[in-house]
Amino acid sequence: MYNIVKYKSTYFGVLTMYKRILVPTDGSEFAKKAQKHALFLAKASGAEIFAVSVTENNFVNGLPLDDEVYQLNQILKERSEENLKEFDELNDNADLKITHIIREGSPAKVILEVAKDEDIDLIVMGSSGKSGFDRFIMGSVADKVVNSAKCAVLVIH
Repeated sequence: MYNIVKYKSTYFGVLTMYKRILVPTDGSEFAKKAQKHALFLAKASGAEIFAVSVTENNFVNGLPLDDEVYQLNQILKERSEENLKEFDELNDNADLKITHIIREGSPAKVILEVAKDEDIDLIVMGSSGKSGFDRFIMGSVADKVVNSAKCAVLVIH
């Protein structure tokens, strides 16, 4: 896909700049674009990728714990696993390590926590694709991460 390995030293310090890249994924087209950028940067720099998928299930809070809620949580977890597997399929470099992380919670909060816990140098994420009223009401995960992260953030649209 990208033949840059033999030219690593000419990429303006990217070799030493990024060692640990976090890539949040929700299976959206914007997330897939971000994954491709992260793979390119990781190949250029030799960085390790941490792929995180967040299941946001706060809408079930307060509901009685029964089979339907349990099954819904299982479906959300399976979807997260599928998102991470799809990311792995984009990786054509067997030497590039991708660590999978699945967490429950608010996406922006979880992304920031993982970035801190894993000592991340760069977060590469897709924009939400939301606009207008939806963005005003729910906010943008990317906006929250950009404004709160302690490391560099690259947002792909």
